Amino acid sequence: MRRIALAVAGSTLSLSLAACGVLGGSGSSSKASPAKGDDMTVGLLLPETANTRYEKFDHPIIKNEVAELTHGKGQVEYANAGADGSRQATQMQKMIDDKVDVILLDAVDSHSIAGEVSKAKDAGIPVIAYDRLAEGPIDAYVSFDNELVGEVQGRSLLEALGSGASSSSRIVMINGSPTDPNAKQFKAGALAQFNGKVTIAKSYDTKDWKAQNAEANMDKAIRALGKDNIAGVYAANDGMAGGVIKALEGAGVTKLPPITGQDAELDAVQRIVSGEQYMSVYKSYPTEAQNAAEMAVAKVQGKDIEFDSLTRDRVDSPTVHGVPAQLVSVVALTKKNIQETVIADGIYKKSEICTSAFRSACAAAGLG
Repeated sequence: MRRIALAVAGSTLSLSLAACGVLGGSGSSSKASPAKGDDMTVGLLLPETANTRYEKFDHPIIKNEVAELTHGKGQVEYANAGADGSRQATQMQKMIDDKVDVILLDAVDSHSIAGEVSKAKDAGIPVIAYDRLAEGPIDAYVSFDNELVGEVQGRSLLEALGSGASSSSRIVMINGSPTDPNAKQFKAGALAQFNGKVTIAKSYDTKDWKAQNAEANMDKAIRALGKDNIAGVYAANDGMAGGVIKALEGAGVTKLPPITGQDAELDAVQRIVSGEQYMSVYKSYPTEAQNAAEMAVAKVQGKDIEFDSLTRDRVDSPTVHGVPAQLVSVVALTKKNIQETVIADGIYKKSEICTSAFRSACAAAGLG
């Protein structure tokens, strides 16, 4: 099957495959799964806590969705690795030993976890890669179109530079963790936009996605290039954008260059309102998490037609080609569409964004 190229939506992305009628799709899996009832355990392995999304959205949404799909009988066994790949391997081994029925795996290190994925396969436990494409014999993958994320970031940065953008415009790239395959795709998507239009003056891969590491990398770039010679900064996510801003302000920059981000974290949305950060990428975590839960339950219960309808895309990992997948679309979040995205989707209330420190900025942005 072809890999679907997803268009960038300009409005709320709280889409449901069930609502679109896709669960009535035809076709069947080449291999039938052993059916089980509602009494099941879904293992959920999440990678870290630095990004607020995992504890605030992914875990509770998946837990609630599994309960709803199984009439309250299914449960989620949850573990967070705290950005430690060895800890995650131990957590996954425990789930294999506990004989969970299916594992949703958001890998800290997509390569090193492949051995545990193989062990789960040998134990008859399906593994669905969640958000990050793990290596090894995974059964399916659900995430966002990661190259599209990078394209949206790159295109937005160029738009922010406007007529001032040229091949002599020097930008800094603060990329994500080298152990995260998503980071490579984000970078590739952004580079495709930047090619020939701006100069990548400095580029850094940031260990563990940590804001303090991004700040240190940005400090290096400022020392090398000069604080007034940076036209824009590609920061791969919001936490690192915060580190970039801290480095620039610490160097005495009063007029910040346009800075990208990703994840629509609350702090980042407030920075967008105030003008410190130009944009973020809003990804509908409820959509991703709900569909992951649907995939996991369908896999365990042997609902092969339903599972196939949820995984109509195909992706390749370094170890497996043609992995059944679902790729959810994304939207560029700027000051102009906060109301139509994160507020309309119920991610944040206006009162959460427009606290006293941001009240005047919110009013100027039409959020007052």
